[in-house]
Amino acid sequence: MRAVSEWRNLMTSAVPVTSKLPDIGVSIFSVMTRLANEHKAINLSQGFPDFDCDPALVEAVAKAMREGHNQYAPMPGVLALREGIAAKVEQLYGPRYDPVTEVIVTSGATAGLYATLTTFVRPGDEVMLFEPCYDSYVPVIRLSGGVPVFVSLRYPDYTVNWDEVRRAMTPKTRIILVNTPHNPTGMMWSADDMRQLQSIVDGTDILLIGDEVYEHIIFDGRRHESLLRYEDLRARSVVISSFGKTFHTTGWKVGYGLGPQALMAEVTRVHQFVTFTVHTPSQMAFAEFVRRDPGAKDLSAFYQQKRDLFLQLTAGSRFKPLPCAGTYFQLMDYSAISKETDKEIAHRLIVEHGVASIPVSAFLYEDAGGPVLRFCFAKRDETLRAAAERLVKI
Repeated sequence: MRAVSEWRNLMTSAVPVTSKLPDIGVSIFSVMTRLANEHKAINLSQGFPDFDCDPALVEAVAKAMREGHNQYAPMPGVLALREGIAAKVEQLYGPRYDPVTEVIVTSGATAGLYATLTTFVRPGDEVMLFEPCYDSYVPVIRLSGGVPVFVSLRYPDYTVNWDEVRRAMTPKTRIILVNTPHNPTGMMWSADDMRQLQSIVDGTDILLIGDEVYEHIIFDGRRHESLLRYEDLRARSVVISSFGKTFHTTGWKVGYGLGPQALMAEVTRVHQFVTFTVHTPSQMAFAEFVRRDPGAKDLSAFYQQKRDLFLQLTAGSRFKPLPCAGTYFQLMDYSAISKETDKEIAHRLIVEHGVASIPVSAFLYEDAGGPVLRFCFAKRDETLRAAAERLVKI
């Protein structure tokens, strides 16, 4: 067996390397999941279910494999799936998109966001983000030479301050990125928010990118205010969504993007050199399931039950829940427990109490944030009960 030092010698580079992302480390999700595994903690950190998807969906993938759908899919995606996506969007939100020229299937929403931002962000362009924001946005903007500009969604209600949005706009504002339902806060944009956005971009060349991967996980009778509902907004929008959240298949990495033909033609140019195409049998299966249930009609009720159960189980704790209108994340205020930073208490919760969460500061760049942790309730009921039992003892 080779000595460790020999392996290190093999991995040493003789070429100096200048990092393009010198201040970006390993994703907080990977860090907290690794710690959870190391300490055998209950993992409510990373956003994935600990239960399986519909067995019929697995069988549909296997059937597609048996029927020979095992080679490259068309670069923009299996046509049957793109047709299903276009039909779903028309039924739910109104507009009719051409499945051939205005819809692409991507390797998860993250790849869709990467391709879209890379397509439209030019050196010096400013991209407006609402923080706390999902951690993939900023690195992609910087890799493209763009400048992230932050508008804070402030603790504890995380609503959009439209006066602050107006102050943040400059002649260099190229893109506004809208994430609703919002990760990590669970906030949802309202119809008034969309009208405010419409008034701001009217008469400009600003593009909109919508991250709407939690579009079917909304609570308490609310309506998802998609950019696609608003004619003036969708004319300048590329909207990204995902099947991973909807069908409990985050590991399959199948998402999609859609927008006006002129925009999608450019996104497709980039997409073809990122992943080119996506797993064919999965696309065939999703095409069948999207046709069958375009609105994922039972999903909101399914996750609302889990949200409510988690809130009920933790009601006797010193954690204070903040409002959660959508997604499968619950923010909890820990100010009655500790003065520690969120990263400090998140680490201690794993090591001393066996529950993993995500410190919300991992999603912040300029705002100081609040004393909150993010917990994922996309878990089996027994997992939530076991985690809550530990949390109420803190």
